[in-house]
Amino acid sequence: MATQEIEFRDPAGRVAVQQSNVDPAVSSADLPDMQGEKMVLNMGPSHPATHGVLRIVLEMDGEIVTKATPEVGYLHRGDEKIAENMTYTQFIPYTDRLDYLAPLANNVAYVLAVEKLLGIDQALTPRCQYIRVICCELARISSHLLGLGAYAMDVGALTVFLHTFTQREKVYNLAEALTGARFTTTYTRIGGVSRDTPVGWCDAVRKFCKEVVVNFDESETLLTRNKIWVDRTKDVGVISKEDAIDYGLTGPNLRGSGVEFDLRKAKPYLCYKEFDFEIPIGSVGDCYDRYLVRMEEMRQSVRIILQALDKMPGGADNKSKEPVNVADGKVVLPPKDKVLTSMEELIHQFILVTQGVNAPEGEVYFGHENPKGELGFYINSKGGGTPNRMKIRAPSFVNLSILPHLLPGHMMSDTVAILGSLDFVMGECDR
Repeated sequence: MATQEIEFRDPAGRVAVQQSNVDPAVSSADLPDMQGEKMVLNMGPSHPATHGVLRIVLEMDGEIVTKATPEVGYLHRGDEKIAENMTYTQFIPYTDRLDYLAPLANNVAYVLAVEKLLGIDQALTPRCQYIRVICCELARISSHLLGLGAYAMDVGALTVFLHTFTQREKVYNLAEALTGARFTTTYTRIGGVSRDTPVGWCDAVRKFCKEVVVNFDESETLLTRNKIWVDRTKDVGVISKEDAIDYGLTGPNLRGSGVEFDLRKAKPYLCYKEFDFEIPIGSVGDCYDRYLVRMEEMRQSVRIILQALDKMPGGADNKSKEPVNVADGKVVLPPKDKVLTSMEELIHQFILVTQGVNAPEGEVYFGHENPKGELGFYINSKGGGTPNRMKIRAPSFVNLSILPHLLPGHMMSDTVAILGSLDFVMGECDR
């Protein structure tokens, strides 16, 4: 084995010489082929840019990704099997922990599926529907604020993260005032909600809406024309319209590729058809388009919330005492004063708490437009208070399926920007 001196420059620009062992049988013409040997690199599962316990096995040719294999399942949730061993109501807290960045929206998605099974989805009171819509849109704003802040921080813009988290904390204050909890809310109930809005809550939401739009403008000022941000996101991670559809993408990732599909418009539920709002779509399908789509979606959410507050049945403080739950003692827990004074109400409460609602036999699927995409619940029932089978369509899990197709050909540094633009959460991915 011969020794060869190799001259190179260190980071300070100084010239240095290093001795290297070289096989004399290898000519200098063969060195480029040897240097092109591929390397396997593990990104995650403990990595700040994977936004949770996602592992991607990357095959690298220098700085270029040639193959990407996502590995999921590190959380070991088992929520679908857990649901088969408890009543429909008892499973509501577990939905908080799917996309734990939007627990209010998860509650609504699951409960709407159960209500469809029970056949009471058309019997929901108007005030309940409006409250649920406000909760879902607040959850969308909160989720997008975190996604935007983390995405910007991934590519080096720390200030945006501080701006978005300031506003997200205000959403948590509103959630705490409404539900009693900041993070895992468990607010929605089968047939309605756990309680009406407190006095002054609607006015606080209106005040937040006026403040958060200023934050949107500030964030866009910091990012939209920022050269570093544009260079890191524009024409990077392009997903064509056809690929987005073929891989089953939903939510902002689908609309960023130019597909105008939103379940709130395509298959309206609750009272969404009563509101005037737009569906933002992209034109290129790159990371930059997905960023712009989410920015505009937050503005449209504010637009929906303000309309809901203006049209709220019973007004802000419900002085006319509009009900928020269906009038069915076999679905909704009866008032406490009647439980203490009437045998029939006492029996209904005892059965609901111990056995759950008596669902008919059958199977249903309900898809909900969550911040990450279509969150769907398939329920197979053989009657009684617990589901026979449950399947959760987690949008993050489906959206990540495009990574083996999307990442090859990009630089290693582009992987971080692409993951941030997909805005996934591993809590629902590993459901």
